[in-house]
Parts: sequence; C-alpha cells; structure tokens
Amino acid sequence: MKQILIKYFTTPYGELILGSYQDQLCLCDWRYRKMRQAVDNRIKKGLQADFIESNSAVISQTIEQLEEYFAGKREIFDLLLLMVGTEFQKKVWLELMNIPYGQTASYKELAAKLNDPAAVRAVAAANGANAISIIIPCHRIIGSSGELIGYAGGLRAKQELLRLEGRTSSIQPDLFAE
Repeated sequence: MKQILIKYFTTPYGELILGSYQDQLCLCDWRYRKMRQAVDNRIKKGLQADFIESNSAVISQTIEQLEEYFAGKREIFDLLLLMVGTEFQKKVWLELMNIPYGQTASYKELAAKLNDPAAVRAVAAANGANAISIIIPCHRIIGSSGELIGYAGGLRAKQELLRLEGRTSSIQPDLFAE
C-alpha cells in the first residue's frame, strides 16, 4: 500500500495534521475538526494510500513556512500542493488562493469569481472540505455582512489568523455559526 506521511504540528492557534504524498503537501488541517475522519478518508481513498506517522522534506518545509507565517514574516507560501477532491472543489480551492493576505471575501463573491453566482452553497461546502488549511486560505472567507462564519479550526482560530493578517477591525464573530 502507498503511504501518506503525516506529522502533528502545534501552532499558536491549535494543532495541525500535516501530510505529504510523493513530496507534495496533501494535508495541512486542524487535527480536531468535526470533519476529520471524512477528510482523511477522502484523501486516503483518492490517493489509494494509508497514513503513516513520519516526516518528509515537504512537511519540514511546511513547518518552516508556517512558523514564518505565524511570526508575521511570510505572506505567501511556496510549497508543492496536491489537492485531493472533485474538479469543482479544486476550482474553489484554487480561487481561494487568489484572495490576498490580509483580505477577505464572501462565499457569494467567490461563486461570482468562478462565474457561477448560483453556486454559493456548493462553494461553501467546497470551502469546508479544504484539507490544506491556512496555505489554501479558507480562513479568509467571511459572511456577506462581514461576520465570521464556520471554520474547521474554530472561530477563535479564524479570528486570530485574520488578526495576524491585519484584517479584523470590522469583522465580528458569529458565535452561533459554528
């Protein structure tokens, strides 16, 4: 059986699980998220591989770049990514990567950028299925009226990531949206 190398990494905002497959990052996700098993199963099935706890060059590079990000010294990640999902999910995730550091967008705005304004719910579902958190910046998605809405790492982590990026002055958490 093929292997996805995984390592746990503690950040200032919670613990991540990092995973690499053939020297590409396929997982950088919150360890204790509600959809943990579903995300892990999708990746294992999509790559026809099993998790094994180990390190790799791309995991070490990811940790280094995340530490720079958390220290406020990195705004753009430079890692080889392997997105495991449907073609639609991959389109959403690629569009998320176009949201600049320190800026936010709504699901509605993201759907419009994909030239599919009616796909707001599908965009939201794809956003929630993102397995490469922070690097594919799903934390930059907020509600249409500026409120914080669901995040795999929890609303507090989302708020702190946006604060780190200098983008929290007008954002208020909706504590009931999680």
